[in-house]
Amino acid sequence: MDDISPDAFVDAVSGYQKTAAMKAALALDLFTAIASENGELELISKRVQASERGVRMLCDYLTVQGFLQKEVGRYRLTPSTSAFLTSSSPAWMGSIVDFIAAPEMTTLWLEDPVAFVRNGGSVGLGNMAPDNPVWVKFARAMVPFVTQTAQDIAQQVSTWPTAPKRVLDIAAGHGVFGIAIAKAAPGADVVATDWQAVLEVAKENAVAAGVSARYHTIAGSAFEVEWGTDFDLVLITNFLHHFDPPTCVEMLSKVRGSLSPGGRALAVDFVPNEDRVSPPFAAAFSFVMLASTPRGDAYTAREFEQMGREAGFSKVSVAPLPPSPQSLVVFE
Repeated sequence: MDDISPDAFVDAVSGYQKTAAMKAALALDLFTAIASENGELELISKRVQASERGVRMLCDYLTVQGFLQKEVGRYRLTPSTSAFLTSSSPAWMGSIVDFIAAPEMTTLWLEDPVAFVRNGGSVGLGNMAPDNPVWVKFARAMVPFVTQTAQDIAQQVSTWPTAPKRVLDIAAGHGVFGIAIAKAAPGADVVATDWQAVLEVAKENAVAAGVSARYHTIAGSAFEVEWGTDFDLVLITNFLHHFDPPTCVEMLSKVRGSLSPGGRALAVDFVPNEDRVSPPFAAAFSFVMLASTPRGDAYTAREFEQMGREAGFSKVSVAPLPPSPQSLVVFE
């Protein structure tokens, strides 16, 4: 029998303190300093230009939270911290704090959480207002979170019998998914849609990746712009979860109408099991949508299949994308 304890409750209501600690550590590049200075507090403090007292307290807190280890007065990184939170690591993903913990985001959840629960969704448009500047933050911050997944999908596409020639990337954001396809299929032209300010970030990334000559953009709402037809591949990454099922069907119907014969649409999304409480990351994502969108949700495989059929697709398949917490949904 489990012990009765208030620990989980106290941990939950003080969760903002973890966010603050992580924001401070990343802003100071603390984890890189710990690795470079062999965990010695005095040298770490000098490197990050912060008080030794403050750094000690922060490092002790991060040790309690499992991000560090402490041995004989020295701090050590865990393998995961070393891989993902040192700025010298190719897998560094510290930038995502600039979106996930942005003031615009934290306000949505903490200012009046009762309101969005009572309302069954955000009061107002949440993050869904046209040209919301938070999506520029998203485009600049979230690249490390999706890069490996984008490369894995591009690798799958590269094994298709016929490489896609025309690719549409809906709500492209940073553009990483479409850019990965362009690199894997040298004959492919990519058309990306999103708000104009967001597309500027995607175009910067396309230039850096060396595919800008084959990367084209159309600014505006994905529901309103005319993006053309005869696409061999349409990417719908991290987009459908923002809307209710009828709206998703509307978008998927538009997508189906823009595909070439034999074309496919690929969605990347958080897909919980039918119980809606597992796996943890995907299941918890529905709460993210509750606070930040009027009618968004995390949809199960069965729900994606149903929406796909209503939109006219004859085959819908869902497969996990490890180590990512997301899944690939294929509409054919």
